[in-house]
Amino acid sequence: MTELPESLVELARRYGVATEYEDWSGRRITVSESTLVGVLDALGVPAATDSRRTAALAEHDRDHWSRSLPPVIVGRAGSTSSFWVHVTHGDPVRLWIRLEDGSVRTGLRQLENNRPPYDLAGRLVGEASFELPADLPLGYHELHLQLGTSDISSPIIVSPASLEPPTGRTWGLATQLYSVRSRTSWGIGDLTDLTDLAVWSASRHGAGFVLVNPLHAAAPTPPMEPSPYLPTSRRFVNPIYLRVEAIPEFAYVENRGRIVKARANAQARAHKSRLVDRDRVWKYKRAALEAVYRVPRSAGRELAYQAYRERQGRNLDDFATWCALAERHGGDWHEWPEELRHPESPAVARFAADNAAAVDFHRWLQWQLDDQLTAAQATSVASGMGLGIMHDLAVGVDPNGADAWALQDVLALGVTAGAPPDEFNQLGQDWSQPPWRPDELANQAYEPFRALVNTLLRHAGGVRIDHIIGLFRLWWIPKGAPPTEGTYVRYDHEAMIGIVALEAHRAGAVVVGEDLGTVEPWVRDYLRERGLFGTSILWFEFDRDGDGAPLRAERWREFCLSSVTTHDLPPTPGYLAGEHVRLRDELGLLTRPADEELAADRRQQAAWLDELRRVGLLSGDLDEVGVDQVVSALYKYLGRTRSRLLALSLADAVGDLRTQNQPGTTDEYPNWRVPLAGPDGKKMLLEDVFADPRAAALGQVMRAAVNTQV
Repeated sequence: MTELPESLVELARRYGVATEYEDWSGRRITVSESTLVGVLDALGVPAATDSRRTAALAEHDRDHWSRSLPPVIVGRAGSTSSFWVHVTHGDPVRLWIRLEDGSVRTGLRQLENNRPPYDLAGRLVGEASFELPADLPLGYHELHLQLGTSDISSPIIVSPASLEPPTGRTWGLATQLYSVRSRTSWGIGDLTDLTDLAVWSASRHGAGFVLVNPLHAAAPTPPMEPSPYLPTSRRFVNPIYLRVEAIPEFAYVENRGRIVKARANAQARAHKSRLVDRDRVWKYKRAALEAVYRVPRSAGRELAYQAYRERQGRNLDDFATWCALAERHGGDWHEWPEELRHPESPAVARFAADNAAAVDFHRWLQWQLDDQLTAAQATSVASGMGLGIMHDLAVGVDPNGADAWALQDVLALGVTAGAPPDEFNQLGQDWSQPPWRPDELANQAYEPFRALVNTLLRHAGGVRIDHIIGLFRLWWIPKGAPPTEGTYVRYDHEAMIGIVALEAHRAGAVVVGEDLGTVEPWVRDYLRERGLFGTSILWFEFDRDGDGAPLRAERWREFCLSSVTTHDLPPTPGYLAGEHVRLRDELGLLTRPADEELAADRRQQAAWLDELRRVGLLSGDLDEVGVDQVVSALYKYLGRTRSRLLALSLADAVGDLRTQNQPGTTDEYPNWRVPLAGPDGKKMLLEDVFADPRAAALGQVMRAAVNTQV
């Protein structure tokens, strides 16, 4: 392979762009020059020629030395750290810290720094280093630098050294909420259904949490994006999950019979439809919600709404404005009139003023969601759950959606995030989502990320962060290139994990990182050090350093959320039948013949059945004992591990066969649109789940599993 130009390698290094990496098979891969140029261009750095790279390096130096303080300073409670200060060479430095509570700290200790001064357009700039004290309280503080009559400041983030784990072991249901409707919901699972599922699993089977799919907002225009992992916004929630009748003002709607009839129509459509039809549900539900919105609010309710608006501030206004604009001009902001394509535009402000009611309706929807999410968490805890609702944070957002519009200055719009080829997705993955720009995140003191995490944890006893490795490094793919032609871009994981830990500490929540796939070994150690849990999926747990046999239970990680399967695989009954191989073959996603893939899968499954027999959880082969006994034995095996958190897939609990999502596809398979069903393929309502003997039996298996002595 052609050697990369030295100037390109240096420029990539400065911006955290990998010029080589190790793939899933252990091979060292050199990144192509075209990929590096494309990724740097998305960071606003011209790198196509040597002269441009030389200029970019000089500009990087000038930018660094022209800053008096770092854009943000990150520390851990109980540990010292250092930061630099730039002043005219020889000038005195006066520093102090204003803490979050308003008090002031002075007397920061200066450290030795022998770096020579830099000539910045004829002015010599010197660098001094100071120590961030170890005894600063947790929180968001501010460093101040006095330069003559000028006061320059920079944010300080002090996070916990480590999160305290929940005591003991507990288990929870993992569910795709949209797939679990009840007799009283509108053809799709909603927040009342989520609450009822939590109460049932806690009161009857001792569950400690419910892990739910991302509830992030989708665009309010058809066709509504089915994937909860490709939302229009991660900061706000999809109003399709509202229970209309649970809104207090519903009691005062005139002619409520129309709403009751609309709900009946939505239910009838859902009963007839083979798949979850979000567009149809939203059409009925939106009309009903508009009727409730028009009801005058009491004085107390109006105060509560105003308090919510003040708390959410500009973020809520931007989101609601985008929704109203999308209903007028379509869901892709790139196709809007030029003057509306940036939230700071005067034309956007005029639109919001001229369409105040339409904008306010979308603000109001988020307030109702805030209310119902609060009630869901409170009821879950009151029913006996130690954690309650565990929310899921998606990796990114739709490039055409609300967050991409509102946060476009801090997102890299010339690339998409994804994943390199790995053992299971051998062609790699392109998630079509614009990643955070690490440089702009730092320049904004991580405020957009802080707001996101804070909002998600407001109603949660836990959060699962999908692809948490993306807070360390993320696979960037230049637009138009295949997933194989990407590279990693590094983030300041100390800042991003620190913010997650600080917000989780304040919320009293547990954090689970989905750390599957290609992971640098030190990353899992780091997450454990910071008190974040990892993720283990039984089908992926093999002794890769030994003979390749299933990883024995006593060697599984303790601080981990462990389950048999995941939403990217078929439910366990389907997996045992080889459904994942058949489906990938049918969709052309395999890189070797289906017979070879199936044979390898059969060997893997046979190894696990051998392990179940070795520990006395199974007495025969699959054909002899039946699928239900094998599924039960697999979940009992989780109880033999040291993992503190265990998850039971609701699809496994009822014997469902069909996968919710097939990675590498969009419309080739009905991803995220499959309603919950039993082993016979017949759709199941929530009431059916509560009465299902199979679900009850597995619930008791999980209760016993977390009480197993290991």
